[in-house]
Amino acid sequence: MRDDKDRSSKWLIHEHGDSILRLAGISGFRAWKAIAPELVAPRQFPDGVLDVFFANRSDPDPFILEIATFPEERVYEQVLRDALLVLLHRRVVPEVITLIQRPRGTLRVSESQNLISRHGFTQLSFRSRVIELWTLTASELLAANDVGMIPWVPLSSFDGAPEVLLQQCKERIEQQAGPEEYANLLAVTQVMTRLRYNDPQLLTLLGGSRVMIESPLIQELMDQKDRESKQESLLDVLEARFEAVPPDVSAGVRSIMEISRLRELSRFAVLCSSLDAFRSRLAG
Repeated sequence: MRDDKDRSSKWLIHEHGDSILRLAGISGFRAWKAIAPELVAPRQFPDGVLDVFFANRSDPDPFILEIATFPEERVYEQVLRDALLVLLHRRVVPEVITLIQRPRGTLRVSESQNLISRHGFTQLSFRSRVIELWTLTASELLAANDVGMIPWVPLSSFDGAPEVLLQQCKERIEQQAGPEEYANLLAVTQVMTRLRYNDPQLLTLLGGSRVMIESPLIQELMDQKDRESKQESLLDVLEARFEAVPPDVSAGVRSIMEISRLRELSRFAVLCSSLDAFRSRLAG
């Protein structure tokens, strides 16, 4: 579920980043594009960075988008690290927007942080925009007439039956989504719906398992899980046979994308005479 949610959120950032900007109250931009994660390792990189172009400016403004499932203390560290990474790389203070999907407990993520060094000589003040999706109403999101906002609608405030809301979401996607993203939008809306409603029957209103199977995004996620599982199994075999797996061999295994290649190497790992022999086959 976590992988589905994270991948779905990042797909929405990449494909409908402008919708998230408008959801956060940002207007007046003329163009935008998602920036590839090139600064640091993926686990440390922000969920998304957009270059946003405004009227009368030739250079873009960087916007960081961070998606958190729940309000947690670690959100503060994440958004501060995001901002500092982009500041160091781009030499400009980025705009930071955090979307929090579901409430939990009494914690609320403040938009302001004030950090003071141990001896008090240094102080950092940091401010970002925090959007709590459950404080937005479904009616205002639907009124935006923006298909990229539809997956967020099940997480917003709605007084009626969830069946009514999900039917409206489905109708909007059917009316407004292009054929190349229709299945993905339905699938991502299902993923977001599961964060709020623990009722598999509701998902049938959005196409159920048929749409999840047809969605290129979900299929890619399933392929990724299968690939990562086979990579881990191969590394387990090597560790069982040779005790320790050197970093270069581990990195080489994790870089392999083809399932057939991983299967072939797994068979060889069981039979090879030495780690050097496996290393040679890995490089071949």
